[in-house]
Amino acid sequence: MSKASMTESSAQGVAWDLSDLYRGHDDPTLERDLKAAKEQAVAFERTQRGQISKASGPTAAWLRAALDEFAALAELMDRPMVYASLWHAAKTDDPLRGALLARTREARTAINQHLIFFELEWIHLPDEYATPLLADPLLEPYRHFLEQKRAWRPHYLSESEEKILDDKAVTGRAALVRLFDETTSTITCPFVHGERSETLSIQQILAKLYDPDRSIRQAGAAGLTEALKSHSRLLSYLFNTLVLDHQVDTRLRRFAGPMDSRHLANEITAEVVDALLAATESSHGTVQRYYRLKARLLGVSQLCDYDRYAPVSGDLPTCSWPQAREIVTASYEAFDRTAGSIVQRFFTDRWIDAELRPGKRGGAFSSSAVPSVHPFILMNYTDKLRDVMTLAHELGHGLHQYLARGVGYLQCDTPLTTAETASVFGEMLTFRQLLERNPEPRVRLGLLCGKIEDAFATVFRQVVLTRFEQAAHRARKEEGELATPRLNELWLEANAPMHGDAVTLTEGYSWWWLYIGHFVHAPFYCYAYAFGELLVLALFNQYQRQGEAFAKQYLDLLAAGGSEAPPALLARLGVNINDPAFWKQGLKLLDDMVTEAESLAQSL
Repeated sequence: MSKASMTESSAQGVAWDLSDLYRGHDDPTLERDLKAAKEQAVAFERTQRGQISKASGPTAAWLRAALDEFAALAELMDRPMVYASLWHAAKTDDPLRGALLARTREARTAINQHLIFFELEWIHLPDEYATPLLADPLLEPYRHFLEQKRAWRPHYLSESEEKILDDKAVTGRAALVRLFDETTSTITCPFVHGERSETLSIQQILAKLYDPDRSIRQAGAAGLTEALKSHSRLLSYLFNTLVLDHQVDTRLRRFAGPMDSRHLANEITAEVVDALLAATESSHGTVQRYYRLKARLLGVSQLCDYDRYAPVSGDLPTCSWPQAREIVTASYEAFDRTAGSIVQRFFTDRWIDAELRPGKRGGAFSSSAVPSVHPFILMNYTDKLRDVMTLAHELGHGLHQYLARGVGYLQCDTPLTTAETASVFGEMLTFRQLLERNPEPRVRLGLLCGKIEDAFATVFRQVVLTRFEQAAHRARKEEGELATPRLNELWLEANAPMHGDAVTLTEGYSWWWLYIGHFVHAPFYCYAYAFGELLVLALFNQYQRQGEAFAKQYLDLLAAGGSEAPPALLARLGVNINDPAFWKQGLKLLDDMVTEAESLAQSL
């Protein structure tokens, strides 16, 4: 079997420049920052311990000065680890990078041991002292951070216990997550098609599922399944252990259920999430109607799992990296000049890593890094039109993170529920641009179908992933460690309602949960994607009605970062996420898109 090149992409050479963080892994500034952060943390603990918890509580002026110092110190201690994590993601099979990541994580944990007291003292300050402080204008730049910390009060342990958990996380959960990332980044998949035989990465083999040739899709699916089977023992063990770790954390922190900590972090109620999941599942008929249309368009009697992403009009045009850059930049500039100029900087200043390389982390992400620098984007560009949408998605995150730097390190990050707003909105802007540039009916149908499938993956599939997690966590608690076949069974059971009799789920597909990183990186993350997609569908409809007036409100929303709770932020745009009927607006738009695809297909 021959080894295929893993750098076949027009994005070859498009690698990020991390020098705005550090000039390199051996930059002496990195070591000086770690040393300075440790010294400052020790001094902070020595001078500030007991100041919040004293009898009368702190003054607003004292607390503001302490928070300013705490925020600067938090950024300083995180900066080396941020650099190391990005450097490692670009090539996870390099031991030197792994060693730096481990060392900076360990150093960060040691520094944080001196800071844990500060948040705990604030959390346990009696309400009679905390409430007036929260209302003081002097503390407005930190108000929501302070409010959210107190919301966690029932779930924090003693300081000594918190220190132990923080210390052990480096050799526990963090180590297992790193092992998962390094394992999946280096998995190679056999691809055998006719006389052709080669070895591909997971990212490359997944690209085969978008090929117009069904036999190539089948070969790609078979290769992915074979590779995952060969690594299933390790990946299943990691999943089992991390589910158990989450259960232990849930018990220690006195949460009623495994999703409650995610809801609290997302600043959303279980009732809203349940309404979102139920509304989505009530629209499975839309999904199955589309898949029956797709089977007719592909000329197959029965759609299989490996057919879901096949192009419906033959192979769609490829798109080179320079073309993708121009299309996405134009999309953001047409929306708003400020947004367009920020997006342009990601390209000109080399904040993006897009080339394919062995050992590079799969998928795509945008790291907010630290406010004193700027975000960085990682993706794997394969010259497909769908990669243009991925680029637009991550640049939406990057735009959001860039604008939110102004509210400071402690409040710039948003809960997951609103974290996907800008990314999905960016996809919609780019999708509209692609439609305008491709007037030929068959290409338009292909683009429309591609967008429908992306939306299904972001809404319906993410609800499926959430249901699988719920079932797996429940089974792990009731049955103990779960064998891979049992997890495969739960995976197929979670997928069955969405696909119904419109899609045949093969035995090989039962193994495909093994490479999904969200289960490992952030338990119960996935429903936030569905939240974000349905929210954006409604917002985009609003933008089309309001035009420029909406753009300013929208950018103000992004610039607010996490300085307010999602319901309050979205209320600025007239959105009430607590209304169960709200989700049906987005689902109706998806159903309308399927109807449009049916009409367009009939006209052809």
